[in-house]
Amino acid sequence: ENNLLSLDHLAISHLIEQSCRKAKDRNKISIRFGEFSDILHEAHHYAHLNSKDQITSDEIEKAIEAKYYRSNLIQEKIVDMIDRHTLMIELEGSKIGQINGISVLDLGDFMFGHPNKITVNVASGKHGLIDIERESKLGGRLHTKGVLNLSGYLGGKYGQNKMISLSASLVFEQSYSEIEGDSASSAELYAILSGLSQLPIKQWIAVSGSVNQKGEIQPVGAINEKIEGFFEVCRQRGFNGEQGVMIPKGNMDHLMLKLEVIQAVKEGKFHVWAISTIDEGIELLTGVPAGKRLKNGSFSKDSVHYLVDQRIEDLNKILLKGGSKKK
Repeated sequence: ENNLLSLDHLAISHLIEQSCRKAKDRNKISIRFGEFSDILHEAHHYAHLNSKDQITSDEIEKAIEAKYYRSNLIQEKIVDMIDRHTLMIELEGSKIGQINGISVLDLGDFMFGHPNKITVNVASGKHGLIDIERESKLGGRLHTKGVLNLSGYLGGKYGQNKMISLSASLVFEQSYSEIEGDSASSAELYAILSGLSQLPIKQWIAVSGSVNQKGEIQPVGAINEKIEGFFEVCRQRGFNGEQGVMIPKGNMDHLMLKLEVIQAVKEGKFHVWAISTIDEGIELLTGVPAGKRLKNGSFSKDSVHYLVDQRIEDLNKILLKGGSKKK
């Protein structure tokens, strides 16, 4: 109807892939025909400039990338700030009580992910988990629910035969707007386990995923944007062959990544790990076995859970010792 050039088979395939990406599901397609009409018109223009008699996959990709380029100025500025260390994101080495979560910024017609440093400090006390975002009134209801789930997990895992007496402060560093959603709750829990066990976390792995009280990793939204956002930061800084994103296994059907990300994964420059439980994740992040509960109620020696359990006992003793002195 618009006198556009016809599409070859690869162009049609590429357009369908883009439709699945818009639907955020590899098994579904979007019916936002207006957006695809814009892509086709722009692709037609590029084909016409190159004196082609058909629209090919190259023109479709060029039209998609041109739209992305026109919208991603804020993302470029954030990536540049990270590269210049104005936003202090670490992509190498290992740190105790520190992890890279991933936030999403939605600008209406454009959405992108970028890493956020999450840190935890653990000390003796009775305050439990202190959500600094909530205390400073920057934490939304869903984020608060996610943090409360962490308390449930700690109680269920380590509080069956003893009290858990600790003070652990949790914060998104260099974040000055409201934090909403629970998609970073697994990253927050990994940071807490690291702080308690004193096992360092690999900083070249970013984490997205919600966690329930049983330690199961739940799917989250905008998974493609989150992976691609961390990919952009790593590309700007330079790939080291180890960087990647840990995602919930339940998000596998939602993956419709850009071709450049897929190619980097195939070449081993970038990685995507899909996990189902906190145990799987903490093993990948620390390189130490998560550990199994033994018949006597303790955990297998020198495992993550064993070290966390021992630290909780030590913190309990410190608190009891301090209380007895006051008396």
